[in-house]
Amino acid sequence: MRGNQDFQGAMFSYISLEERVPQTHPLRKLRAAVDALLATMNREFDAVYARRGRPSVPPEMLLKALLLQILFSIRSERQLVEAVNYNLLYRWFVGLNIEDKVWDHSTFSANRERLFNEDLARAFFERVKHTADWAKLTSDEHFSVDGTLIEAWASHKSFKRRDDDQTPTEGRNPEVDFKGQQRCNDTHASTTDPDARLFKKSQGDKSRLCHMGHILMENRNGLIVDVEITHASGTAEREAALAMLKRRDNKNKRATVGADKGYDSKAFIKGCRKLKVTPHVAAKDKHSAVDARITRHEGYKTSQKVRKRIEEAFGWIKTVGGLAKTKLIGQAKLTGQALLCFATYNLVRMGSIGGWWDAHHA
Repeated sequence: MRGNQDFQGAMFSYISLEERVPQTHPLRKLRAAVDALLATMNREFDAVYARRGRPSVPPEMLLKALLLQILFSIRSERQLVEAVNYNLLYRWFVGLNIEDKVWDHSTFSANRERLFNEDLARAFFERVKHTADWAKLTSDEHFSVDGTLIEAWASHKSFKRRDDDQTPTEGRNPEVDFKGQQRCNDTHASTTDPDARLFKKSQGDKSRLCHMGHILMENRNGLIVDVEITHASGTAEREAALAMLKRRDNKNKRATVGADKGYDSKAFIKGCRKLKVTPHVAAKDKHSAVDARITRHEGYKTSQKVRKRIEEAFGWIKTVGGLAKTKLIGQAKLTGQALLCFATYNLVRMGSIGGWWDAHHA
């Protein structure tokens, strides 16, 4: 017998959000892990809030909402707030009751400088890393390093001469012809994002306004242990790699680092040796700085094989985390966003290793 469609809104609900979320849902363990990490950041949160005044939205809620945005590839903060408003799972994850009013999307912009800056984002990232260290999921001996381009939120039309008088042109989106012009970072800059640089990573690729992101990965389970955002340049990858290796834990312990041919330079290999790091760098076909002292060991082949796993992290943050093209202006804001993305990647990766994270049920 066919049932009748008889919808009548109920005045009261006797089922809580806790009952709505299945006990086997992967977000349950993720929320427990995130809540435990955020509970250790009370001192950092107290330092950026005034002791007097009107209470604001709890920073823990805002940070957990941003984790949802990364996990579920929500394109904007406006859409994120809208989704939290009607999605019971999202409400439960951030800690809102059914009847609670969701904050306005401008709350994220208002807290961008204070709450989502590099310092607090790195504090959260470091806590995730220490959790992985405590669970003995990371290695302090074998690493891989690589960099990628993150497209800036700026168009080629904004890339103008530095000595231009910046007189407004007619129309909101005027026609511009770049043919025959010599445009480079020494003489030009973007009026939209001055931190962006015109760059291409390989021959035959198109030039684009972008930033450069760098990560240091440990080789045991492919977890990210350090993140750096720099201007895009031909030497940025090697310079950022040395900076991250210098910041690693157990600096006095010998280590290895795998890298591609872009790191095959005398300066990088010399810098690694000063840091007590053996550079397992892929050798160029000609004029290579990699000698037999590096390639003769069996560990060199292992590093060259494992280092390719670093592309999984870059692929995840660009396809899932939304960092193929940043929507934020400036290197400082992008650094905070990248740290949160890679912290979320590590949490998902740790869940996959532990067997409780299943993307098909998230």
